[in-house]
Amino acid sequence: MKNILIAAFAMFVAAGCASAPDKGTVSGSGEIEREWLEEGVTKNYIFARGMGAADQTLENKTQRMATSRNASIVNGQYNMLSFLKGVNLEGGITVEKAIETDSVLATKINAVLKGAQVMRTEWTSDDGCIVVLRLPKKALKEAGIKLAE
Repeated sequence: MKNILIAAFAMFVAAGCASAPDKGTVSGSGEIEREWLEEGVTKNYIFARGMGAADQTLENKTQRMATSRNASIVNGQYNMLSFLKGVNLEGGITVEKAIETDSVLATKINAVLKGAQVMRTEWTSDDGCIVVLRLPKKALKEAGIKLAE
């Protein structure tokens, strides 16, 4: 059993280091990595990445960076919602199915998503932005959203 755990850990480290949520996705030259994890789940958190493009017509670099960051946060929230829709709630129903019949649940999920924490922000050489959002599972639980284990 110990050997299986060690092998599984080694495979995770080998396969996931470059794309893990706590690792950068922009190289030193400002180019985006070709592969990364879009979203995922850890023991205590759900995470998602978002990418936003800068408006190249803006002359001010700060404005380009700010607008691309805002766009990447919105994209990350969308990616997290898309991921959450496929997660099972207690009772075996998916979040997506539950939302279809429960508008209060949809409102709660949207409110919780707005509180997702920006854990990492990176800018590309053309002032685009990539963020990693993290949502504590505890926040879902406190909102009355009980995910299946």
